[in-house]
Amino acid sequence: MERLEKYARLLVEVGINVQEGQTVVINAPVECKDFARLLVEAAYKKGAGQVIMRWNDEIVQKYFYTYASDETLQEVPEYIVSQARYFIEKNAAIITVAAPTPGLLKDIDPRKIQLFTVASSQKLDFYREHMMGNGAQWCVASYPTKEWAEKVFSDEGAFDRLLDAILSASRVQADNDPVAEWQAHIENLARRNKILNDYDFESLHFENSLGTDLTVGLAEGHIWAGGGEVAKNGVAFAPNIPTEETFTMPHKYRVNGKVVATKPLNYNGKLIEDFYLVFKDGKVVEYDAGKEKESLKNLLEIDEGSSYLGEVALIPFDSPIANTGILFYNTLFDENASCHLALGCAYPMNLKGSEEMTEEEMKAKGYNKSMTHEDFMFGSADMKITGTTHDGKKVVIFKDGNFVF
Repeated sequence: MERLEKYARLLVEVGINVQEGQTVVINAPVECKDFARLLVEAAYKKGAGQVIMRWNDEIVQKYFYTYASDETLQEVPEYIVSQARYFIEKNAAIITVAAPTPGLLKDIDPRKIQLFTVASSQKLDFYREHMMGNGAQWCVASYPTKEWAEKVFSDEGAFDRLLDAILSASRVQADNDPVAEWQAHIENLARRNKILNDYDFESLHFENSLGTDLTVGLAEGHIWAGGGEVAKNGVAFAPNIPTEETFTMPHKYRVNGKVVATKPLNYNGKLIEDFYLVFKDGKVVEYDAGKEKESLKNLLEIDEGSSYLGEVALIPFDSPIANTGILFYNTLFDENASCHLALGCAYPMNLKGSEEMTEEEMKAKGYNKSMTHEDFMFGSADMKITGTTHDGKKVVIFKDGNFVF
């Protein structure tokens, strides 16, 4: 229990860095109720004003997809929209406990999921922009469920093993101060970000023996970030716990070549496996998947921007999460064990001066707008990354899967 209390305190004090009197919203599956209660208590102890619990249930959601009509799937109740506006008005800090069950929706018609996804994304676009623009503090973390744990380990004691893996990856041990360790970790990521920002690369070239041969042009005025961020209200926070990434904004129209995924993508309850994408002038023009190709197709067709990139992230192959050897089937963890790309919307905070720009001005710099943002992993032990500066200088960034600096 003491270790879990440390974890809850970490998410409240470092993850969202809750301020005195601030509203806090906690999104969590019903299976994670015990941990959610620890989060509520930790938030109040740290001075939160009101803590609002928002429960979700994947089984209920599965029934919704199974039995609801197309018309109902596309109906977004006004109270949902009003609630999102209320959270923005209250400057609410958000903690999301992400614990999806891999493959739960494998028998659901992808078209039905698509109808709901597009409708809700359109209605709540303003809220997504607020969160992706760091309008207030937010943090995504995790906690096991029985079904997820059994997918990862499939043996006795799976829940406890997954919980230990999550806490260890989050730097929460019985005999340490995770808050102090995270502050040091954030400083180390900031050092790496500074090196990359000082180079101001024009493009990155990714190569490995699996077939990835991809050139990613970077947005004009891009910023490398990762670890800690600062919200528009001036409060520092850590959006992902755990995290090992340093990431930036690709140029929407300057991505060319092939990328081969190295881990499955758990998308809307479907496991997309053994897939690749081919880009031309930024857009995916060819793709295939060993499993759930139709789900991959739906992802690419959500809107115009979902077939372009919004993020490129660098994570060394020799890193704490990768070294566990565990395939978590959860993007929060798997993306931090591997270099990854994201299809869909870019983060405005990855662009210098974005606070003063219109959307059209950001797009002129290479910003991609979309209703989705889906990370997928493509890192490997033999990944080589070469950066090209604006004056044509070639700089090796990764060799044999790891940073050279």
